[in-house]
Amino acid sequence: MKNFAIIGVGGYVAPRHIKAIKDTGNRLLSAYDRCDSVGILDSFFPETAFFTEQELFDRHNSRLKERGDAIDYVSVCTPNYLHDAHTRYGLRLGADVICEKPVVLNPWNIDALENVERETGHKAYTILQLRLHPSVKALKAMVDSEPDDKIYDVDLVYITSRGNWYYASWKGDVHKSGGVATNIGVHFYDMLTWIFGDVKNSVVHVASHDRVAGMLELKRARVRYFLSINADHLPEGARRQGMRTWRMLQLDGKEYEFSNGFTELHTESYDAILSGRGFSISEARKCIQIVHDIRNAVPIGLKGDYHPMAKYPLTPHPFGWDK
Repeated sequence: MKNFAIIGVGGYVAPRHIKAIKDTGNRLLSAYDRCDSVGILDSFFPETAFFTEQELFDRHNSRLKERGDAIDYVSVCTPNYLHDAHTRYGLRLGADVICEKPVVLNPWNIDALENVERETGHKAYTILQLRLHPSVKALKAMVDSEPDDKIYDVDLVYITSRGNWYYASWKGDVHKSGGVATNIGVHFYDMLTWIFGDVKNSVVHVASHDRVAGMLELKRARVRYFLSINADHLPEGARRQGMRTWRMLQLDGKEYEFSNGFTELHTESYDAILSGRGFSISEARKCIQIVHDIRNAVPIGLKGDYHPMAKYPLTPHPFGWDK
């Protein structure tokens, strides 16, 4: 049984981490969040010591160590731009770290964290859960079985609807979230490079506050992608069914099903980390480089081989400005 602490317990993704800690038979000893809406703890670890101030959280963790109950793992579920700082904190506390994706916003932040790993002798891991998805693993096995010179034509669409609250939160600030490609797409880019190999070229056709569309030329695939948080982009059939999220992956014109089973993968990720098979932060380098390059690219518009959904008319920012 390992001792866990969690930073960012009040956020959207935290319940998956808390459940994974519980399901893997471990203890959550301390939790920190500036927000105190953390009733989720009652469902899993009502005895957890909770703090709304970093200094008191740190003092408590130090006292645990002094009495022989040291924190073994720190789970980081904070806003994206804080992942780097909180991962450093966990390593310097003397714990290993499990950080929600994206592990950092810029590729050079990985270099700095690797230095801290070497200084402390502890490891940081990240959540790349699509590599554990049965359909994705089957797809990789199929691609690996084909001749190395086979190039696939791939279309990827991911629409996950968000309301106006999104733009008032840190997620709507590109400097804090990394923008749409980083915030909702980083694990898809990891999946693509894991299956189809390294990036040879990247073009962004359209990028705004609610979508990004472009083309990735990988070693074994040409990928047209469209990512959106705008509910108006959902297919009519999905809207009739009341769906708020829709995923679609096509290989050479044939749809490949991988829509279900996403929410159960954090526990499997924790199992892998606890048994020494977790994904190190260095394994996230390729997808972090991709989203960094997309974020800093100048969109070329509807030129060349763009995804058909990129033609959706651009919509104004709901608050009349774009961060």
